[in-house]
Parts: sequence; structure tokens; C-alpha cells
Amino acid sequence: MLKVENLKKKFIKYNSKKQKEEFYANKGISFKAKEGQIIGVLGPNGAGKTTLLRMIAGILEPTEGTIDFDGLNFQKNEIEIKKKIAYLSGNTKIYNTLSTYELLKMCADIYEVEKDKIETRIKEITETLNMNDFLYNKIENLSTGQTQRVNIARCLIHDPKYYILDEATSGLDIISSQIILEFIKKEKQKGKIILYSTHYMEEAENICDQVMMINKGELMKEGTPEQIKKETKTTNLRDAFFALIGGASNEE
Repeated sequence: MLKVENLKKKFIKYNSKKQKEEFYANKGISFKAKEGQIIGVLGPNGAGKTTLLRMIAGILEPTEGTIDFDGLNFQKNEIEIKKKIAYLSGNTKIYNTLSTYELLKMCADIYEVEKDKIETRIKEITETLNMNDFLYNKIENLSTGQTQRVNIARCLIHDPKYYILDEATSGLDIISSQIILEFIKKEKQKGKIILYSTHYMEEAENICDQVMMINKGELMKEGTPEQIKKETKTTNLRDAFFALIGGASNEE
């Protein structure tokens, strides 16, 4: 189980008068995620989704709060935890002069995958994400959708328990998006814990067991898609979000 309690992240910015100002990108967010669950982290750009996921992935250190992975924390068990995490950022860069196969082989070595299991693991991932046609092509020659599949593939090589996926389908065509969403559903069935950040409300409604609606660093509502729609008296998560913030004008 993943437990996040009262997570806060403070940053410093300078105003137009070049004066220091403190602001919180996350303002005390708490939730739990169980094995075999897809948790949607929903909200517009600038809501604090990426900051939250980076803290959970161990990339940013929280200002306050705790993150617990099956009783382990980053302070005492950082390497052990990170070996169990797959983190995908919306702006992750990969070595585009390598082929898909070469990148996966390199990542397998980094994660210390057993030598006699690497080829089998690469084959499994290649079939899962439908990458056979471009496994030996250089990444720089791939389409956006193919590159994103490679990006996800390099996260899977060590068979992680926790998936932290930030805007995994943003900007992709419908075929690539569907391949990725089907993959996520299959990993859920294996008992993996999946945090899935997106601003595509319809997408989240289709695949998420629970959703967290975040705006301006605050957790506004948490529950199943059906619960949230019922409580906001709406028929979809997009309308539910606007009902929670009081309309589109508050978002601007």
C-alpha cells in the first residue's frame, strides 16, 4: 500500500518588484492507494499534479508530510523504494541516437535485472506495447506515439510495483493512446499500484478506480468517478470539476 499524509511543497518566487514570495504548490494532500488500483490525479495545468507525483517518486523532497511505501520511506530506504517505482514524466528525454532495443538493454543493466532474464523481459514488453515493428529503429526516427511507448517501456524493464505516470497519453494519436491505456489496465490486474495524472477527464473516467481532483495545490474531492458525479449532481467528471471550483471563470 502507498500512503501519503499531509504532503506540502513550498517554493520561492520573485514578484514584479523582485521581492521574494513563498507559495505552496501542494497544500497538505493525503490519500491511500491499494494494490490493484488506478488512482487518477486530475486537474488543469498548474494545479500541482506534477509536483505531487515528483515528491512521491522521490525526485522532490516534501516541505512537510510523509510518503510510505509498504512501511518504507525515502529517508531510510530510498534505493529499495526507487527500484520498485516506474516514473514517467511528461517531458522525459531519452537517448534518441539509440535504438529501442539498445535503450531497454541499457535500462535493464541500470536496474540490475538478472542477465538471463533481460531478453525475455524485453520481448514481453515489446509485445505488450506493440513495438515489434520499430524495436531496432533509432528513437530519433520514431513518431511521437512510438517514442512515448518506448518511454513507457524503459520504465517497465525492472517489473515495478508502483507506476507514477504523468500525462502518459498527452498529445498522442488515438491508437497509441489506446495501446497505453490497455497496458495500464493489464498492469492493474497484476496487482500493481498506479497513479495516473491527466487533464483528460473522460480518459480518467474510463480507467480509474478512484480519482483525486486537484486545483491550485489543494485536494478538492476524492472518490470513485460515480461517487464524485453523484455528489456534484453531474453526469461526467469534467462537469464535476467545474462544479467544485464554481465554474470556468474561477479557473482562469
